[in-house]
Order: sequence, then structure tokens, then C-alpha cells
Amino acid sequence: MKPLWIGILSAFFFAFTFILNRIMNLEGGHWAWSASLRYEMMLPLLLLLVALRGGVTPVFREVRSNPGQWMLWSFIGFVLFYAPICFASVYGPGWLVAATWQLTIVIGLLIAPLLEENWKTRGLSASYKSAIPAAALCTSLLILLGVVLVQMGHAASITSRELLLGALPIVVACAAYPAGNRKLMQISGGRLDAPQRVLAMTLCSLPFWLLLSLYAFVTSGPPSGGQLYNSLLVAVFSGVAATVLFFQATQMVRSSPQRLAGVEATQSLEVVFALIAEVIVLSAPLPGMLGWAGLILVVGGMIIHSFALLPKEAEKTRTARTESAGS
Repeated sequence: MKPLWIGILSAFFFAFTFILNRIMNLEGGHWAWSASLRYEMMLPLLLLLVALRGGVTPVFREVRSNPGQWMLWSFIGFVLFYAPICFASVYGPGWLVAATWQLTIVIGLLIAPLLEENWKTRGLSASYKSAIPAAALCTSLLILLGVVLVQMGHAASITSRELLLGALPIVVACAAYPAGNRKLMQISGGRLDAPQRVLAMTLCSLPFWLLLSLYAFVTSGPPSGGQLYNSLLVAVFSGVAATVLFFQATQMVRSSPQRLAGVEATQSLEVVFALIAEVIVLSAPLPGMLGWAGLILVVGGMIIHSFALLPKEAEKTRTARTESAGS
């Protein structure tokens, strides 16, 4: 259960992303500044964190061993993840973006077989059979239904264009984030811990963030003091704390598709945290009946994921005790 609790804690810190991005948008901040400043501010914090633990040299060594793959998957896992989320926050409240983001639980399961190095030789159907537990897929589809209901409940108050621009970028982000995370876990082969892996991805994605900053400067001028301050909060709470915790949790269960799906499902609690914070901080209206029904399905799906792992954890503990007693 430890990886699940770590995942829940990361969801709490991730929720700051949706609220602070919404605040910056309401104050007139450009979404491209919100996206790029987070990672530019994360870099010195991560360098300090990893340096204090004596682990900077392995990061550079690992990146130098395979720079093309690190650049590619860091772009996918960070840039194609966070830039669309910031763009989507222009068109909807934070809790709605957080709810749509839960599609990552389903998409993460569906793309897992495509990330296997031998899926072409084994065949796609065989890869799906081995990589996607049926129970996890069914539960994830329940979460997907919840997301659809949340969107339906919100659709009446916005135009179809706003709904499209608020939802499609999140779909891109939902595929990019688990793909980048899982692929770089494979590439690094356990040689980097979670803070080191986040630092490596931040370094490799930095050129793209600098280009996005240039676009933001040309389009809207320099960021305001408020946007700089809120971006720093996002960098600390979401960029460093939440990302390191989530990567740590997924790394602990990387060998088990069922447990990995459960950890990724903990991120559904971001919806609850974001909704509570947005109602308190921004006086946002509460969702309607369809929205509440969708939120219940999203959170309920995460709880089912969690309880599905309990027998496996108990069995693992009994086996370990038996082996220890036998020795």
C-alpha cells in the first residue's frame, strides 16, 4: 500500500497545478509563460536536491549514453504533457481540467503494450494480453465514464469550441505523460532514482521550454510579478514535490502492470483536491448533478483500483514471511 499512499500525496501536490494555472489565466498571464516558467524554475531546485544527495554525475552519464532517446521522450513526457494542460486551462476551471486529465489512467493502460520493445515480434494482441489486466481496464473505463459525465455536466455552460479546445489538448497530455515516464524508466533501467530521472528529463526538455518562453515573450511581453510568483509555487509543489513522489511510486511498482495501474489511478484524487481548492480560493460554482455523478465514478474507480491490490499485497507479505521463517 505504500506506493498508493505516495501516489495520493503526489495527487494532492499536483492539484496545485490546476488551481494556480487557472489563477494565472484569470489574471491575464499567458499560458506559454505558465508552462515554460515551471520547468525553468524547477531546474535549479532539482540540481540542488540531487547534488545534496550526491547524484548529479550519474544523470549526465546516463543522458550522454543515449541523448537522442532522452531528448525525444523528455519532450513527449514533459513538453507534450504540460504545455497542452496550460493551454486547456484557458478554457475551463481547474477541477474540470483535472477531471479530464484522469483519462491518463485509461490511456496509460492502452499504450503500455506499444512501449514494449518486443511487441512487434510477439504480436500486438499477445502484448495487450500480458500487459493489460482485464480488471484494471474495466475499472479504468469506469473512470472514463466519470470523465464523460463531468464534461457533459459542464458542456451546457460553454460553447462547443471552448469544450473542444479545453478537452483535446488534455487527451494529448494524457498519452504523453505516461508514455514518457514509462519509456524512460525502461531506458534508464533502474540506474537513476526518481529525483535523478526528473532532473534528466528537465535538462533534456529545457531547449523546448526556452523556445516556448521566446514565443510567450514575443506574443505577450514579459511575465508579471504575480505570474512569476505563482509559477514558482507550481515548480515547487507540482514540478518537484508531486513529480518526484509520483515517479518514485511508479518506479516501486514498475514490474507489475496491475500495481502500476493502481498507482496511476491515485491521480484521480486531483479532481477532489482541485474542486475543493477552487471553490474555497476562487469561489468557483459547484458542479451540477451530472458533474457530481462523474466525480463519484472517478473517485470510486480509484478506490476499486486500490482495494484490488490489497489481496496481492497480503499474499506478497505472507510469502515474504514464509521465506524468512524458512531461512
